[in-house]
Formats: sequence, structure tokens, C-alpha cells
Amino acid sequence: MSNYQRPLLLFVISVLVSWFLFWIGCSSKPADQEKYVAKNRKVEVVKESDGRYVLYRNGEPYYIKGAAGYDFYDRLADYGGNSVRVWHTDDAQRILDEAHKNGLTVTLGLWMAREREGFNYYDKDLVQQQLEELKQVVLKYKDHPALLMWGVGNELYAEGSNVKVWDAVNQVAEMIHEVDPDHPTTTTVMNVPVKIVNIIVDRCPALDILSINSFGGLYSMHDELAKTDWKGPYVVSEFGAMGYWESYLTWWMAPIEQTSSEKAEFTRKFYKDIILKDTTQCLGSYVFMWGNKQETTPTWFSMINNDGEETEMVQVMQELWSGTEAPNKAPYIAYLKLNNQFAFDQVYLRPEQTYLGAAYLFDPDQDSVQVHWEVLPEVKAEDGNTGQEETPQPVQGLLSNFKDNKLILKTPKKEGAYRLYLYARDGNKNIATANIPFYVMNY
Repeated sequence: MSNYQRPLLLFVISVLVSWFLFWIGCSSKPADQEKYVAKNRKVEVVKESDGRYVLYRNGEPYYIKGAAGYDFYDRLADYGGNSVRVWHTDDAQRILDEAHKNGLTVTLGLWMAREREGFNYYDKDLVQQQLEELKQVVLKYKDHPALLMWGVGNELYAEGSNVKVWDAVNQVAEMIHEVDPDHPTTTTVMNVPVKIVNIIVDRCPALDILSINSFGGLYSMHDELAKTDWKGPYVVSEFGAMGYWESYLTWWMAPIEQTSSEKAEFTRKFYKDIILKDTTQCLGSYVFMWGNKQETTPTWFSMINNDGEETEMVQVMQELWSGTEAPNKAPYIAYLKLNNQFAFDQVYLRPEQTYLGAAYLFDPDQDSVQVHWEVLPEVKAEDGNTGQEETPQPVQGLLSNFKDNKLILKTPKKEGAYRLYLYARDGNKNIATANIPFYVMNY
């Protein structure tokens, strides 16, 4: 072959290859188009012709109006909710049965061990063992009529760095598609960590939906999601009061909690302005937490307490889900002060001294309000595992002279961090809560 023929031949070959690749590209659908085409399954995500993602259940569009929690499912249904989310299967049979009895669906979480809990995702045998254990769970519950989707792991990257965790997530999702093609798969991240989400896109092609736990971070969720490679559907799997990790801190690192009244308005605004605004990718949401949970404080995320009393957040969600206002409103707490200071003023008090506590509150229905006060020592999970926290016992003998929503606090002898709690009840199973952190020390 002559010197002038060789370049000509290479040019012709390159043109032919380019045309071939172009033809292949034109003749095949994009990955997400294949993934989100209707397949007549019990539950599936479909990408409509206008670009919207829609969750279908039994052939009908299904927008999630849900709550995360393990109890009070009858109330959730009565107030207009349609789904619950749980993050493990310890009590799965009861949860599924209770949900079904009340006409609710369940996003059932498959708990996968985290690195911070000592799990080694480099250990192939250990990963395989976990996969087999989860397979048995899927086989056990896959045909339950309340099942909506599978949650594969919860915030798995927390305090971890091994990207092989996402290979394991994908293996679980692939297993689910094999043994239970009727229900989608999802995994949960906290806020929208761009790098982590991109890793999920790269390593977890078997996932159908991205789930996002976000509280104060909701305000930037749309912007952050747009920076990622995830262009598919998502669920806001937890939202509600501003998280303790994103709240203002006192000088001794105690997070300042919103009053229950502030939480209600915060939740209303974010649901209407952020969650409902995305009609293209968002499949719905789960408010957190439907029930009660000790996490930093016993009131931080608890929408319904152990006695079944409901905070204003419950009533807000009832209005947002159903369009119907609660017939009787919870009391409203405007503020709480101690020693004429707000929490942001950094309340330092001397031991065994007396100080005045005061609150401004009222009841929208002019019900008689009963006020209860208590002091608890501050709680902090030393290992970072907030799921293992226990509510401390109140410190006795510190409070007296209750009158007109005021009291006298005699500070403890022991130095350290405490909180003064206020509970306002209207006699109609409604409750409002507030607290103010303070630090006892000789100064």
C-alpha cells in the first residue's frame, strides 16, 4: 500500500466506525428510558412522555403522602396520609399488617450494616452472608399487599469511606429485581452529597429511586440535586423540624431546639415551597417522626408522645394531606426564657441559686392550658449512635412557685449542662413543647 493510500484508508475506516456508533446510539433507548418504561408490575416508576416520573401502584398513579415511624397508623390514615416508612424489619410483620388494615403502604427498610458499626465491606464472605440474609427477608415479605418499595440501607456512607458499600447495595437491588420484580428499590442519603450521589449513579444502576433525608437542608435540595448525575426519580424520605446538627449551638455545644410551634410552621413552609414544587422528579415524601423518639432530646422529632398527645406538626400535616384543618388546635408557645434570657443569649447559671423561668403561650381555641415543667440533664451519644440514646430521668426538687406560666428554678449543685422543658396541654390530647438549655457553673 502506497503512502498516500494509507491515510485515505484510515479516514474511510474512521467514518464507517463513526456511522456505526451513531446507528447503535440511535437504535437503542437511553438507559433511564428502558428502566422507567411501564411493565405492568404491582408497583413501578414510569417516565411519562412529558418527562415526569410517576409512581404507579396497581396501575394507578400513587403520590406518597407518608410518615416515618412505627405506631399510630390509624391516625395517619384518618388524617389523609397513605404510606409509612421504616428503616429496619425487626417488627415487619406487624408493621405491614397494621398498615394494610389501615389502607396504608410501606416502604420497608432493609438494614445494612455500616462501617462505623464495624462492618468490613472488603470482606467478600461477610458481604455475601449479609446478602443471603436480606434475600430471606425479601422472600418472606415480597407478596404482602401493603408493600410499596424496598429501602436498601439507610445513610450507609455515614462516617464511612469504603465505596464498596455501594457495590453491596447494588447486589441487594439486583437480587430484589430477580426475586421480586413487582417492587422498586431505593437507598437513602442525608441531604444531597454530590460526590456520594454520583458514586451511587456509577455503582448502583439497579436502584430505581433515590431517597433523601433532609430537614433544614431542604432549602437547597433542588440546587444540589441538579449538580449530580442523578436525573431519575426521588422521594424525600425524612423531613420535618430543623435537625440538631444544623441548629445554632450554645457555647457548650448544646443545639438550640425549635418550639413545637416553630417546627410546625417550618414544616409547612418546606413542604409547600420545596417538596410540592417539584412535579417532575419527586414521587412524594415521609414526615419524621410519626411517634416519639429520644434523639438529643425527647421532643426534638417526636410528633406524638408516649401518651398519644399530638403536637401542632401532626395538625399541619393533616391539613397539607387532606385539605381539612384539625377541629381543635394545639397550644402555641411563642417563647421560653430563663433568668430573663433566651437560649441564644447563652444561659450560664450558678449552682444552688434561684432564677425565674417564664413562657408566653396561648391556645387558639381558648381552651384551658395546663403547664408542666421539668429539668433534664443534657444527653450526648459518645459513640455518635443516636439510635441508642435513652431519655434521662428528671432532676427532682428544683422547681417551685408555678404561677401564670412562670416558675422559680433552683439550679442543681452539680455543675454541667441541663435543659428546662415546658409542656403545655389543652385537655384535648394536644400538646406544645419547648426547652431552653442552660449551664451550671461557678463563675
